[in-house]
Amino acid sequence: MRVAFLYPGQGAQRPRMLHDLPDHPAVAATLAEAERILPGLSRQDGAEELRSTVTAQVALCVAGVAATRALAAEGAAPDAVAGQSAGAFPAAVAAGALTFAEALVAVRRRGELMRDAFPSGYGMAAVLGLSVPQVRRAVESITTGEDPAYLAVVDADQQTVVAGSVRALDRLTPAAARAGARRVRRLDVAVPSHCPLLDGVAGAMADHLAAIPRRRLGVPCVGGTGRLLRDAGAVLDDLARSVATTLRWRDSLALLAELGTSVFVQTPPGHVLTHLARGAYPHARVITLADAGVADTAFRVTGFREPGCRPSASYRR
Repeated sequence: MRVAFLYPGQGAQRPRMLHDLPDHPAVAATLAEAERILPGLSRQDGAEELRSTVTAQVALCVAGVAATRALAAEGAAPDAVAGQSAGAFPAAVAAGALTFAEALVAVRRRGELMRDAFPSGYGMAAVLGLSVPQVRRAVESITTGEDPAYLAVVDADQQTVVAGSVRALDRLTPAAARAGARRVRRLDVAVPSHCPLLDGVAGAMADHLAAIPRRRLGVPCVGGTGRLLRDAGAVLDDLARSVATTLRWRDSLALLAELGTSVFVQTPPGHVLTHLARGAYPHARVITLADAGVADTAFRVTGFREPGCRPSASYRR
């Protein structure tokens, strides 16, 4: 495997993320299709609208699929895909496990279940500068029966995310500082993802996804727990279960590297996954589509070069 497409999850959303997608016919067609599937919801990307877990996850799915289709139209396709949290849904579309319509309906359902389970009082915080064992000890020191906290995401060796009640997260900052953390930053996520608090959501998502046909994958998909998912059944199982289990993005990147990935491409929005890939594998080629644009990204992915050949200016963003 050579090229992996990476799809960011909730927390990466930003205002106007759909309006700022590349000016490309495939993007316009995807936005129109999304509006037919989820009228009134698929184009919401204002700052206030994206505070909603449902809206944010739908927008991330639309952005990831639109970017993938635009790259495909320019001749660039992945050898493998991986999605972080809600980004696993556009990754599943790229792999062939879900249709776009199935993904949008499923990710909306996921967001609704998460929102309804924890409408307030919970969230997530990133911890920088502590090892996983140090974060575990800090979490053990702040959690109580009434105010639980969990290690939810392992992004890198010293970059993790804790999920739990707001009161527990308030106690996390001084506890992590005492352990030597460089920074603790509250994320723009209003639910406690990737921990046992969402076991009920995982069960409901498994029921929802059970009706999806099991298709043959076009490319392999790496799950949030760092496993290689070679068939649609495994992808759909991971989509359901991962919401309530620790997200091990560090392991997902490591697996992609072990499989021979030398080019990592992050779809919009943002740069968080390319930063993580560059930090873990400094010799790999790392491309952020939001910066490079569709045509430049496609040229770099395919390695296609001819004298005097340049990407179309109409595709640059």
